[in-house]
Amino acid sequence: MKISKKAVYKGITYIILTLGLIIVVLPMIYMLSTALKPNGALYEYPPRFFPKIKEITLENFQYILHQKKFRNNFINSIFVSTVTVAIAAIVAAAMAFCIARFKFPGRKFLFTFIMLTMIIPGTTLIVPQYELAVKLKVINKLSGLIPFYIAWVIPYSTFMIKGFVENIPRELDEATYIDGGSVFTVFFRIILPLTKPGIASVSIFNFLTAWEEFPWANTVINDDLKRTLPIAISGFFGQHQFTQWGYVFALSVLSLIPILVVFISCQRFFIESAAIPDHFMPYASLFAFEQNFKAELFK
Repeated sequence: MKISKKAVYKGITYIILTLGLIIVVLPMIYMLSTALKPNGALYEYPPRFFPKIKEITLENFQYILHQKKFRNNFINSIFVSTVTVAIAAIVAAAMAFCIARFKFPGRKFLFTFIMLTMIIPGTTLIVPQYELAVKLKVINKLSGLIPFYIAWVIPYSTFMIKGFVENIPRELDEATYIDGGSVFTVFFRIILPLTKPGIASVSIFNFLTAWEEFPWANTVINDDLKRTLPIAISGFFGQHQFTQWGYVFALSVLSLIPILVVFISCQRFFIESAAIPDHFMPYASLFAFEQNFKAELFK
């Protein structure tokens, strides 16, 4: 029986995808299974990947949830990440709008400079950033994290959103101006809603950047109650003469919940890029333009 090349390629594809899925999912399964084991069971011999049914316990999660400092660390991470995402989205969208829509002196230089900042390793900036944080008196404060996180994600966010803005027909802007709308009307009523898929994409990236960042937070924050989750997780390593992996993985599992919530919340925006909301139509007063635009959009 002769096997076609198409079937071979399809089989190879499925094998590669299956291996990739195992590589991605297996550590998460191990993390969850370890979090459900008693701390002592982790060092038993022979080792077991999954705990026995009677051994499954929530004591690691209970310990984490009853510790005030970990609740504070969780809230700190939520606050820092949320504020970073919100401010970065507005600022990056505004910068992308200006670069994509307006011609002004230094426009190309500004965009090139923004792109160049993306290739600078973050660790090389820790020393000058620390000196700046000292002068701004934001050491050991959450305000010492947020501005720097925003600065880190703005270049990438601007680059990504700019591509979405350039795909929006300029005729929508012109129709808005004809109807007496201002630049702010175009930005808030046209650009922001139509770039939701792009903003959602970079928001996930920005949230992850702020949520899992370790070196800068470990440098700036010394107070246990003001630290973020990555620093709290690292505190278990070597504590009490050995690493308490049950606590580490329990806290790690809990730290995945906000990430899943953000991803699920933003996912619905990914399928909206092919549709134009009805409230844009009043700004397209020219009937012929409105009909042509709809025909092009939905053909």
